[in-house]
Amino acid sequence: MSIAKRLASQTAIYGVSSIVGRVLNTLLVPLYTSRFVAAEYGIVTGLFAYVSFLNVLFTYGMETTYFRFANRPGTDRPELYNRVMTLLLLTSALFTAGLALLARPLMSLLALPPGHERYAVWIAFILGLDAVAAIPFARLRLENKARRFAVIRFANILMNVGLNLFFIVFCPDILSGKYLAGLRPLVEQLYDPSIGVGYVFLSNLAASAFTLVLLAPELLAVRFRLNLEPLRPLLRYAYPIMLMGLAGMVNETLDRILLPRWLPEGFYPGRSNLAAVGIYGACYKISILMNLVIQAFRYAAEPFFFAQSNEKNSPHTFALVLKWFTLCCAMLFVGVSINVELVARVFLQRPEYLEGLSVVPVLLLAQLFLGVYWNLSVWFKLTDKAYYGAYIGVAGAVLTIVLNFLLIPIIGYMGSALATLACYFMMAAICWWLGDRHFPVPYPVARLLIWLLVAVGVVAVSWWAPIGEGWGRYGFHALLTLGFVGLVAAVEGRRLKAL
Repeated sequence: MSIAKRLASQTAIYGVSSIVGRVLNTLLVPLYTSRFVAAEYGIVTGLFAYVSFLNVLFTYGMETTYFRFANRPGTDRPELYNRVMTLLLLTSALFTAGLALLARPLMSLLALPPGHERYAVWIAFILGLDAVAAIPFARLRLENKARRFAVIRFANILMNVGLNLFFIVFCPDILSGKYLAGLRPLVEQLYDPSIGVGYVFLSNLAASAFTLVLLAPELLAVRFRLNLEPLRPLLRYAYPIMLMGLAGMVNETLDRILLPRWLPEGFYPGRSNLAAVGIYGACYKISILMNLVIQAFRYAAEPFFFAQSNEKNSPHTFALVLKWFTLCCAMLFVGVSINVELVARVFLQRPEYLEGLSVVPVLLLAQLFLGVYWNLSVWFKLTDKAYYGAYIGVAGAVLTIVLNFLLIPIIGYMGSALATLACYFMMAAICWWLGDRHFPVPYPVARLLIWLLVAVGVVAVSWWAPIGEGWGRYGFHALLTLGFVGLVAAVEGRRLKAL
């Protein structure tokens, strides 16, 4: 099988869990926006922003480290697996216990009233269970067991979605007498209305525990190996990855933590700051459609890049991969941004959430540059210079904090969206500039920038053209979308056939 076909087939299989599965998870947003007011959804948005930070600390770069050391010649892979898993099991237990004890301070950071501390305890266990599962999943990817990986991930998503539907829709509807009144006594035993949005976290916790059950063969294969000396090179490689991940989480999620604190009270008339977080978080979820594609690609591409690193023609392969990845994401950016009103009808079920739609194109473009950065970052991972990734991430984090501080009080959550875009663009630019000096790859930078400028221009025309409402507007948007896709196909079609 050719390199391109092999990467495409791996991406397709991982897509079963990461795209199809996460789409199902993303489709919970309409459920949340229909059942919870913006202030309640702000709790979910804020707490999961903290989860993103803490997840990096719980795994501290060991997933990428495991890939790197497992692909070194002469590595005893089973022994490496035992050492990494031993370390993660111990640290996960310690971190989970510590976080559970800090539940009250964590909730006060979100300015939530007392009584919600149990949410933080549940989150602590979610993080611990997910950290333990990270290396078994990495082992499946390393061994090219994409189908087993996809089935387990997909089962996790289905269980999470199913429990959300059960606790947030089914149980409240039965208690209110909408249907199946005969089940009311049973539901009263299983369901506590006072938990409210907490069932979002409980569902996630149950799904994480179920995942470990499905990973039992990989977990039972672990042999306890706690020897610090062999772990030293692993930790030296991992800590820049962890710093890079923390900086990445600053860039990705800090806006939802800073927004309720730096947004002037009453900035949005009739909305609390927590409600503004909920609106921004719901609109941010639409931009995650881009991230779904990036995530599916990443699952397949990370082991692929490491495996190709010793091939003579690898720089040309990396350039080809980035080009087609960027073009595909550009078409997605145009399609969603132009037709965001139609997409919002599915995702945002209450009118109050529609107030934040203007941030969606900005966030989609930001996610696109994040995907470009992830592709470009292959150079410092393959040359064992991961500390460059930490430097770039820290620079991005500083820019994110500064721009949020300056822009949130002036333009609200649009300031957070613009800060995210500026951050990811800068990170991609710096990564390309450094990579061109340390690990030259013939990326078609000028050509890709032209395509991205065309895409932004098409989206700008769709937003600002004086077209009325109704079918005429939708038809105009459809023509713009098809026109951009057709232009890409006409100009790049021959190269695609050659690939």
